[in-house]
Amino acid sequence: MDGVHGVAGHGHHLEAQASIIIHPGSRYLRLGRPSDSVPHTVLHAIARKRKKGLPVYSDPFVIPQAKLDREAVQELEECRLKVSHILQSSLMSDGSRRFATPPQQIAAYNKRLQPAQEETAEPSPPWVHSDKDFIVGDEILSLHPSEEYNIHFPFVRGDLNIHKSLGGSISAVLADLETIWGHCISNVLNVPIKDLKFYRAVLLIPDIYNRDYVKKLTNLLLNGLGFGGCFVLQDHVAATFGAGLGYACVVDVGDQKTSVSCVEDAISHPATRLRIDYGGADVTQVFHWLLKKSGFPHQVNPANKLDAMLLSKLKHEFCHVNLNVCGAQEKKFTVHTPGKMPISYTIQMGDELIVAALSLFYADLLKITGPKMMHTQKPNMGDPDDPFDENYLRETSRRGGREAAEAMDVGGGDAGDGGEEDIVVDDQPLPPSQIPSSSSARNDSLAFNSNEKLLSLEQAILTSIDRCQSDEMKRKMYSSILMVGGGAKFESLGKWLQSRLLLQIPVAYRPEQIEIITRAKDMDPCMTAWKGAALMTCLEGSNELWIQQAEWNKHGVKILREKCPFIW
Repeated sequence: MDGVHGVAGHGHHLEAQASIIIHPGSRYLRLGRPSDSVPHTVLHAIARKRKKGLPVYSDPFVIPQAKLDREAVQELEECRLKVSHILQSSLMSDGSRRFATPPQQIAAYNKRLQPAQEETAEPSPPWVHSDKDFIVGDEILSLHPSEEYNIHFPFVRGDLNIHKSLGGSISAVLADLETIWGHCISNVLNVPIKDLKFYRAVLLIPDIYNRDYVKKLTNLLLNGLGFGGCFVLQDHVAATFGAGLGYACVVDVGDQKTSVSCVEDAISHPATRLRIDYGGADVTQVFHWLLKKSGFPHQVNPANKLDAMLLSKLKHEFCHVNLNVCGAQEKKFTVHTPGKMPISYTIQMGDELIVAALSLFYADLLKITGPKMMHTQKPNMGDPDDPFDENYLRETSRRGGREAAEAMDVGGGDAGDGGEEDIVVDDQPLPPSQIPSSSSARNDSLAFNSNEKLLSLEQAILTSIDRCQSDEMKRKMYSSILMVGGGAKFESLGKWLQSRLLLQIPVAYRPEQIEIITRAKDMDPCMTAWKGAALMTCLEGSNELWIQQAEWNKHGVKILREKCPFIW
């Protein structure tokens, strides 16, 4: 049966049914068919049975807090006080002043609290013991701590998790991805691996991508898992489709990275792409630090997987940027421990809930997880498997231009249009003054150590839009800012971002209205990009984008360059 038109069995000839969309993230994997209303969300991790003699290894479930010296702690405290003072001097929507309950009073109340046992509740499900070779996804959370498994997250900070410890080689990470994706396709989507030759895969990749990794992931889909065809799509472009926008400055705040780029007519402009190594997990650590200062009554250790998940859950439920909420607020939460009765607490929290969410705007707080890097797209340095890439075309264009100019000079005419000045280069490198001395070899990007001055969320947006080529495009991008990802789902965050941008947008580029879309089409922002990819598979023109397995094996990276819907 043709991979473009059908699925094995029952004569289903729906293209939407015959595709599987895979959106891998640092913390969660989202996958499903285009016909699904929402994707399946699975913890993007694998636990492998530890072999005798091998060391113990586990990737953290939340980005760990850095070891802070006295000076760093002082800097954090000063930044926290600065944000608290800004909040105290802010006004509520009715024009009245905000008030704050003293933190010492809240901490004293919380320290006296005793947990209450849930009377009607049943014990939480017990720990799970297993003798499987590997366990994938959410099942890892209930795996008994004494079980001898090493835990690996294949993505970190939005990129492949390559490191020097156990399981950190490129081949080990690709093997983990093949196992995780294969397990989820067969057990979550109920599609047998042997039938994948009748299916096509859509892989969402970051806006700043590593060409070598994209090649390896394409090979994994077509030759490892055995899909009949695939196409690769940038997540920011997919997000604009999911939101139904022709153009937007896309701001993707994930669990471990924040990326910004300007997308117009399904093209993410390379010069505008930025990725910064902070996200929701870093905000979780700021939240934990503030909880401890507030006398949080339940002992939590972010290095413990269940505590890490609890902290993340409480952050999403409690944190907000609603300035109309002030003073001490009562918050209730329940702690579930496998095999034990659930216990609940009713605590008081004040402006700490806003301060944690605002750490995205006061980025010095995010230094709690250590130094951060900023990445921009690196120009294509050439590929031995692809000799006729744009570098070859550019060089031949220049040579042809010079020869034409020389011929015109001999004839005493004008040099015409063939010179170097008129050649358009798609991937615009940064000017030499901005190229750092130590660019990252692992990523297909230029990396900057941002430890000294870390860009906040609105500064990243301003920097990205400032790199647009025309004034008209800058105005368009300021008028349409699309927020996606699960790292910044805080109530009223869009209003705060809008007010910050209004103060800083240059007057020449200020649009009539700044629209900040935080929930496009009332959709969970985590799923906007996945939904956009689902829509793209159903478009008539998308048939040109599919790479068939036979084409890939014959032409390799050349077919990827020719069929990618973005500048390779």
